[in-house]
Amino acid sequence: MKTQLLLAVTIGVWTGRLLAADESGLETLSLARAHEIALRNHPSIAAAKYLAQAADEVVRETRAGAWPQINLYGTAVDAGSDNTRILAGGINNPSVLDRTAVGAGLTQVITDFGRTPNLIASSGLQAQAANESAAATTAQVLLDVDRNYFTVLQAQALERVAQQTVDTRQLLLDRVSVLAANKLKSELDVSFARVALAEGTLLLQNSRNNLDSSRAALSAALGYRELQQFRLVDEAPATSEVATDLQNLIDDALRNRPELVSLADQRDAALRLAQAQHDAKFPTLSVGLVAGGALSRDARLPENYSAGGIQLTFPLFAGGLYAARQHEAELRAEAAAQGLAGAEDSIARDVRIAWLNVNDALQRVQTTQQLRAYAAQAYELAQARYDAGSSSIVELSQAQLALSSAEIANAGARYNLLIQQATLSYQTGESLSGLRGSELAAPRQ
Repeated sequence: MKTQLLLAVTIGVWTGRLLAADESGLETLSLARAHEIALRNHPSIAAAKYLAQAADEVVRETRAGAWPQINLYGTAVDAGSDNTRILAGGINNPSVLDRTAVGAGLTQVITDFGRTPNLIASSGLQAQAANESAAATTAQVLLDVDRNYFTVLQAQALERVAQQTVDTRQLLLDRVSVLAANKLKSELDVSFARVALAEGTLLLQNSRNNLDSSRAALSAALGYRELQQFRLVDEAPATSEVATDLQNLIDDALRNRPELVSLADQRDAALRLAQAQHDAKFPTLSVGLVAGGALSRDARLPENYSAGGIQLTFPLFAGGLYAARQHEAELRAEAAAQGLAGAEDSIARDVRIAWLNVNDALQRVQTTQQLRAYAAQAYELAQARYDAGSSSIVELSQAQLALSSAEIANAGARYNLLIQQATLSYQTGESLSGLRGSELAAPRQ
């Protein structure tokens, strides 16, 4: 029995070496390196960054209303006759006199009683919201990378278990076949051994397919269109503890989650826009200056000209336009406030569920470790009983199946714990440390 176990272990070691040799030429990929690649390559992050930059440009567009507006003019007119007069139409009298002139005009709003400052503040808050949305997109992409990274490691571990299962059952079949040929075992034992080997082969085929699928998913999460092969670095073991103060985790999430910050900025932006629409009912005071000269002109026109003035515009009636705009903005602000409250409830729920999942995953790791130890002990006893002829191959096959299932459960539980911990980090906003605002990855060109 010890010889068989040693042989099975040896085969497993050589299988692992062969797999390592196949991956020797591949790029080593750590989780931190995977994050760097995703930040650089993923189109969703690039798109969110471009939208944030576009929102910043809107702030500049709005702020331009507070600066002077300067225009350069050039006019050339050829009148039909010296005594031309316009009897109908919109051309004023100087337009029908021969001239070639250039000039400049300046217009500056002195005050519109708060409307432009509120518009600037609203667009600034919208830009902040867009940047927080970009941060939320980044967090989601990094979570997807974490999940797929650990899923690949999990699939690799399950494939190793499946390969060892096939190797062990192949050894059993070879041994039973030799014993049956020497009339020491029955053909029934050989049949059961073949069935066990076929089941192990199916398990290996399924695990390899899952590994290929998980590698494809990881490539997509990193922003690659084509399948990329990497040699993954197995991360440090999952922590054996989780924060017990759930309320602190919820408070962290409500304070750090970029989605909530974005919704709060959108609410505040809507409120400032509503105030700006209210201020649109007030007058606008502006100053205008014009100056220029004529290169060629009719004798009735001066050689140079200049003028300046102050203009007060007071909106009297617009068919309810300003009131409707103000009411619309106020309703949108209320909707944003309610959306923020709903999102806070959802995030508190998600943090609670993620916290429960981490604790459950931790318990599963501990349970599957015990299960694997018990299954290994049961397999050794079943092997000894079968070698002594005191049990059938059915009992040995069941023990093998139990051991394989326990090893699969244990391998899956370990990486599932890492996935659940990454999910909890995302839900609390911890995964975005140092990645907000200008520190977000620049869009790929």
